[in-house]
Amino acid sequence: MSDYQLKDKVVAITGASGGFGAVLCKALYERGAKLALFDIDDAALAAQLEHYPDAYRAKSWHANVCDTDSLRDAMNAAADYFGGIDVVIANAGIDLIEPLTADGDDNFDRVIDINLNGVWRTFRAALPHVKKSSGYLLAMSSIAAFVHSPLQASYTASKAGVWALCNSVRLELRQYGVSVGTLHPTFFKTPLLQNISDNNAGNALWGAHKEFPFKTVAINEVVDAAIAAIENRAQIVTVPRMNGIIASAPGLFRKFIEGIGFKDKNVRKAMGFANDK
Repeated sequence: MSDYQLKDKVVAITGASGGFGAVLCKALYERGAKLALFDIDDAALAAQLEHYPDAYRAKSWHANVCDTDSLRDAMNAAADYFGGIDVVIANAGIDLIEPLTADGDDNFDRVIDINLNGVWRTFRAALPHVKKSSGYLLAMSSIAAFVHSPLQASYTASKAGVWALCNSVRLELRQYGVSVGTLHPTFFKTPLLQNISDNNAGNALWGAHKEFPFKTVAINEVVDAAIAAIENRAQIVTVPRMNGIIASAPGLFRKFIEGIGFKDKNVRKAMGFANDK
């Protein structure tokens, strides 16, 4: 039995209407949580609310993780509506394949701003409320925090940064009874994954995700891991669990994973596809 039960807990989540966010919200709701749904897509939020018949247990607010004031307004409004906030999940994120050699627009800053700076802004906006509730902050990271794919400098840097950010603020916030965790799934099927893997460069890099270390897991496995992280106020959770070995010793295992996962010929092939726009 977990110590931190979700029933009647107020959970605020960014990127709530996305593929993973929407599935996670449904699971949280089924476990009795009250949901503060934050997203930049107002139409998607409105459609999502139709799945939750109890208006007191689920409400949405427009929130942009690139805008501190937007997040603070949404977080404060949610706290006023529900009477507080217990759990905050920094889930909003994007991904792309973009080698350093690519011509045209440079999306590095945008990925960092959403995936890393967005977590920082979300946690800052949430802090007054989770301090009152001795709550829990959970950031969506990735196995990319430990295994750094070529052609994904912005994404891997952002996810490694999220891991480091949470490890740092955890030490600051434990004096207030606030716990901080990171969730590190491998590839799992969402629209985000489809956008980056269902193309020539992605297939050249990851081989259609059919074999270790890039084999996909079911989205429900990641949802279950996220819920377990909250209920146990965990510091770090990997999906699948065996990837915890990689997470615990990234320097030792990185060379091994790179050696079997990223052959030079495959990287060259992927770069050719990615630069051919």
